[in-house]
Amino acid sequence: MAVYERSYRRYDGPLTTRRQRFLVVPRYALADVMRGRAFVMFYLLCFFPPFAGLIMIYLRHNLSALKVLGLPLERLRQALPIDAGFFSQGLSLQAVFAFLMVVAVAPALVAPDLRNNGLALYLSRPFSRAEYMLGKLAVLALLISTITWVPGILLFLLQGYLEGGGWFGAQARVLGALFAGSWVLIIAYSLLALAVSAWVKWKPVARIALVILFFVTNAFGHIMEMALGTWWSEMISFRQVIETVSAGLFGLPPQTGMPVWAAWVSLVAGSLLCLALLARRVRAYEVVR
Repeated sequence: MAVYERSYRRYDGPLTTRRQRFLVVPRYALADVMRGRAFVMFYLLCFFPPFAGLIMIYLRHNLSALKVLGLPLERLRQALPIDAGFFSQGLSLQAVFAFLMVVAVAPALVAPDLRNNGLALYLSRPFSRAEYMLGKLAVLALLISTITWVPGILLFLLQGYLEGGGWFGAQARVLGALFAGSWVLIIAYSLLALAVSAWVKWKPVARIALVILFFVTNAFGHIMEMALGTWWSEMISFRQVIETVSAGLFGLPPQTGMPVWAAWVSLVAGSLLCLALLARRVRAYEVVR
């Protein structure tokens, strides 16, 4: 049939609600991410620390396994205390994997759309800029959640079940700190990575820029701290800010001289700056001749 003989037909398929339309972005973006074999292998490697924590908790409460290994129960309990420090260290370790995951995934989410002028196609549909960015953030949030607070809470529930004796009530703060600390990582890492990717546009260069930004701010903060003898310079260190905020959530003393309130100020200010950079860069445009 010739093209001019075709008549217009209205779409009669199922319609999604307004609130569900942004889900099409993470659905296809996540499918593209999981196609890479290297990323899948790295993603599986991210579950090694939670699995090691599972073994620690199991050995701590399994007398028969301890007898086979020849380990004394009391000495093991003293050497491996399952408390706020245990879960805080686990989250800190997963934060490293989360950063590497963001470096690998985030530039592939936004940079190609900006480089190939694809935002005009996205935003010409019933999509807003906020929904577009929410869809991209959902990919990172889902991936990071599966390696941070989801296994952390499962380990917490397992430890509470095996320990008994009111352990849940005594360590209730840890549960909230796991969830809140993980979402601090998700929001901070995602906004920083997407903002850098939106302005750099090229995926390899964006990944290099993220790594350099992360380590350079940390080194510069240490150098300024040693030179000036003040903790104010640590507010520009992305890693120190995240660690201080996490320690405050778990009720642990910070490892640096920067107070928790200063870390929160730096974190909120940096996130707002990244959000402003994204809002300035992610926008539809038209060429007027």
